[in-house]
Amino acid sequence: MEIKVESFFDAKSNTVTYLVWDAASLKGAVIDPVLDFNLASGIASTASIDGVLDRARELRLQIDWSLETHVHADHLSAAQRVRDRTGAKVVIGSGVREVQAHFAPIFGVEAGGDDFDRLVDDGETLVLGEGEIKVIHVPGHTPADVAYLIGDALFVGDTLFMPDFGTARCDFPDGSARQLYSSIQRLLALPEETRMFLCHDYKAPGREAFAWETTVGEQRDANIHVKQGKGEEEFVVMREARDATLPVPAMLLPALQVNIRGGRVPDRIQVPVTWDD
Repeated sequence: MEIKVESFFDAKSNTVTYLVWDAASLKGAVIDPVLDFNLASGIASTASIDGVLDRARELRLQIDWSLETHVHADHLSAAQRVRDRTGAKVVIGSGVREVQAHFAPIFGVEAGGDDFDRLVDDGETLVLGEGEIKVIHVPGHTPADVAYLIGDALFVGDTLFMPDFGTARCDFPDGSARQLYSSIQRLLALPEETRMFLCHDYKAPGREAFAWETTVGEQRDANIHVKQGKGEEEFVVMREARDATLPVPAMLLPALQVNIRGGRVPDRIQVPVTWDD
């Protein structure tokens, strides 16, 4: 299966949305779609995701899946826009039930995962054209994190960043630095030539350009937090100390309320949302 990937970087949230497809069948998926949202005004817009979907139409792709790597805390998901325009199924790891259960008393959600079309478990596969999407459960950042392996392309969400920036924070509810270390080792055990696509980039000190594609081999050799020789205990101490210094994401409150609902904006939200048509 020849997998094609195009990336769309959202500078406001430092998030990458991916358009992925099987070159033979032209069947595709959108991974971690971003909904434009102005925190100050509470205005949401679909301009960015519509650009992604317009590109898919230009390429004559059939979008079968809208894949979430986890419940994001730094941007609102545009999964419902993808679903509305293409009929794609909205997918997330089954660990989302645990995230929903944690926030149910605060945001009034059900914890059954029914806001998503499909919940997937470790090792499960989804059909994509002439090939498949393999699900890899990678908890640590959150309990719901999954990576998607499509051909030679691996989409890791927030688990890893570029080698010069390191790894994801683990101080969200039910996060675990020890689990994250184990999850990362699973990913680094894949063939070294596996292409790795990241959910975010924040430009490490000294780097001038944003970047979000690397390889398993590059991560093994150069990731500042987990490169060869870095043990589990050293990683856990480093990660927990670093997390204690990190600020709360600015978009946390509106993002959680929307994203635990599969990208649906609730009738009532603690940060007002209006739509810019």
